[in-house]
Amino acid sequence: MSTVNDTNFNSAVFLLTGIPGKEDAYLWISILFCLIYAILIAGNSVILIITKINPSLHEPMYIFLSMLAITDLGISIATVPTILGIYLFNSREISLDACFAQLFFIHSLQLIESSVLLLMAFDRFVAICNPLRYASILTLPRIAKMGLVCVLRGVAIIVPLPLLLKRYQYCRANVLSHSYCLHQEVMKMACSDITVNSIYGLSASLLTLGLDSLLIFFSYVMIFKTVLSVASKVESLTALKTCISHLCIVLLFYIPEISLSVIHRFGKGSSHLLQFVLGYINLLVPPLMNPIVYSMKSKHLRTRIIRLFIKVSSSPGSLTGDMGDEKPGPQPPIPS
Repeated sequence: MSTVNDTNFNSAVFLLTGIPGKEDAYLWISILFCLIYAILIAGNSVILIITKINPSLHEPMYIFLSMLAITDLGISIATVPTILGIYLFNSREISLDACFAQLFFIHSLQLIESSVLLLMAFDRFVAICNPLRYASILTLPRIAKMGLVCVLRGVAIIVPLPLLLKRYQYCRANVLSHSYCLHQEVMKMACSDITVNSIYGLSASLLTLGLDSLLIFFSYVMIFKTVLSVASKVESLTALKTCISHLCIVLLFYIPEISLSVIHRFGKGSSHLLQFVLGYINLLVPPLMNPIVYSMKSKHLRTRIIRLFIKVSSSPGSLTGDMGDEKPGPQPPIPS
């Protein structure tokens, strides 16, 4: 009898949630999200174009920034269909398979982004703490292998999650509290024992996001220790300025991500509005702010972005020219 009931009540779809009580304003909200996505995609695309056409930016720091931009574009592409579908077409339904696919891409790309942030911290660590070996340690072939390991790690760790979810029966209301699918929330919709998913998901988060954030913290402890040992205050400030952009991006990524994960797992009485706001901050703010933060903090990058727009406005048919003729600058950009 239990099997029959499970079969009868197993739903073929999940229901996504927009902003409760604001249905009349969905058109204006959709315009806001379209604007955010347009800025997000444009900003990260400009980073990729600038890095590609400027030989002087073919350096580890900017290559890692390009990896971050690709990851951010992937996360935005994974979430755009369901978020805009709700606010533009009031389409709340998503099939189980589509939901599992979406949560796979969201979580795997977030793990890849965490890995890239760790690589960027390692780049700053080597540049400041061991500048004489910087060029020999961070070679282009080695950077390519690091990027491949980041992708393989993210995919390998997340693949079991949707496979485990497909084994369950879903006989509840299946109304999700976000405009997209997250593993922490989808597994709670199952009417089966989700102990395996819960333990594996928590372990995966601790061994990836938790470990990455801990290693980034230790790398900055070593960086600050090295910087404080530098005699000149000017040199100390110059060295620290190269880390400000990365620190801002790390905080923008880990604080909402960890907060949302904790609330979903342990905050049973938490406000739905808090979950909702953190959910959008978690997925939209880091990809939106990453190119802006680096453009503001890196004069080297900002100058080339300005040159790109001047070049495009003066001759739209050409993106190359003087910008691509510059010789690479000295590495690392840290005073010895």
